[in-house]
Amino acid sequence: MNNYIKFMEVLGNVKHLKRTGWVLRKVKDCETVSGHMYRMAMMSFFLEDTHALVHDLAEGIVGDITPYCGISREEKLLKEFSAMTEIASLLGPNKDKLLALFNEYEEGKTPEAKFVKDLDRLDMVMQAYEYEKRDSCPQKLQEFFDSTENKFSHPLVVDIVNGIKEQRSKSAATGVDNPMNK
Repeated sequence: MNNYIKFMEVLGNVKHLKRTGWVLRKVKDCETVSGHMYRMAMMSFFLEDTHALVHDLAEGIVGDITPYCGISREEKLLKEFSAMTEIASLLGPNKDKLLALFNEYEEGKTPEAKFVKDLDRLDMVMQAYEYEKRDSCPQKLQEFFDSTENKFSHPLVVDIVNGIKEQRSKSAATGVDNPMNK
C-alpha cells in the first residue's frame, strides 16, 4: 500500500506544478502539468490512444524542465528516466508497462509515440492561443508557434493546428475572437 500512496503523491505533485514555459513568460494563472496531461489524454480519443497519460509523469519528481532551464537534453532524459524508474517501481505488476510506454514515447519511433508528441505540441499551441485570447495579447506568444513549425506529422493534428493558426490570424487582424470560442 505504501507504494500506491507514494505514486499518488507523485500524481499530486503534477496537479500543482505550473508549466515552466508559461511561468517564464509570466503568463498569469497558467496551467499545471496535470492540466496539460489531462487535455492530452482526452485528445488521445482522436485516435483511441492511451499513451498520452505517461509522457510527463516524471515531472512529478524532477519538475518541468524546458530548454531554457540550462539542463542539457541528455541530462534531462537521464533525470526523467531515473524518475520514471522510481515511479514504475511503485506500481508492482504494471511497472514494466509504464516504463515501456515512457521509453516508446522518448524514442519517438512508433506511430503512437509520434502521435503523442504531436498531441504534446498541439496542446502547447492551443494553450498559447487561449492565453493570447484570454489576456487580449494577440501574437504575444508567437515563439510557441514558431517552435513547432513543420514538426507535426499526423494529418488530423496538422489540420487542427492549421485551424488554430487561421483563427489566430483572423482574431489578430480583426481584434475580435472567434464567437465559437465564447
